Amino acid sequence: MFRPCIDLHQGRVKQIVGGTLTDDPAGLTTNFISEKPGSWFADLYRKDDLQGGHVIMLGSNNEAAAQETLAAWPGGLQIGGNIQPDNAKTWIAAGASHVIVTSWIFQEGKLDWSRLDRLVDVMGSPRQLVLDLSCRKRDGEYFVVTNRWKTFTDLTLSQETLDKLSAYCDEFLIHAVDVEGLCQGIDLELVEKLSQWTPITTTYAGGAKSLDDLATVSRLGQGRIGLTIGSALDIFGGQGIKYADAVAFNRNLYTQHLNDH
Repeated sequence: MFRPCIDLHQGRVKQIVGGTLTDDPAGLTTNFISEKPGSWFADLYRKDDLQGGHVIMLGSNNEAAAQETLAAWPGGLQIGGNIQPDNAKTWIAAGASHVIVTSWIFQEGKLDWSRLDRLVDVMGSPRQLVLDLSCRKRDGEYFVVTNRWKTFTDLTLSQETLDKLSAYCDEFLIHAVDVEGLCQGIDLELVEKLSQWTPITTTYAGGAKSLDDLATVSRLGQGRIGLTIGSALDIFGGQGIKYADAVAFNRNLYTQHLNDH
């Protein structure tokens, strides 16, 4: 299933090569900057009933644009970017279906279970929580990375990890950071592992370049894994995938599902 995204940087909708995001703008590699606001994309996704998409605030100065984006489709989009217990419920009230949490639950490179408990307590349940377990490969394993994907934690993705964390959230969001924004193809090994390991709905992001990638993720994921497509989409200036084709893919899957049942 195709899941849409809206990445906000300095209040603008952009597609950025994820590994280049730092405080120094000189090192930033940007694939696309839209003339349209985030709310335009949210309205488009609403009209096409694309479920499970997300808005990510990359750095500061994005709050107003994010609020406007969520208001265009109340309850239709998840939001991430510096989400903590003191602002999580505010974003739900602003129209987010879920909040996506990343760096805050890690302390000095380790997962802080007490912080995770606190977050679930604040939310009232795990139902509106998405855990971002974006990762980079090192020594043959996938390590969760935080702080704009620069800091390696000691947490590796595995069946045990995903089983344990699934009790604390409704979904996982996992970017394959090493291929994110490059449009050179998905990390097939990671997708295969996630399809074996994840007990809950998971969105994979990173590297998608064609409809074949979407078909592959859908087949391997057996209905549990969605694919976020960013830089390759024509609505973000990409050459590889037409947005209309991705929407049609979802509709065909849904029709097939109805016919099967």
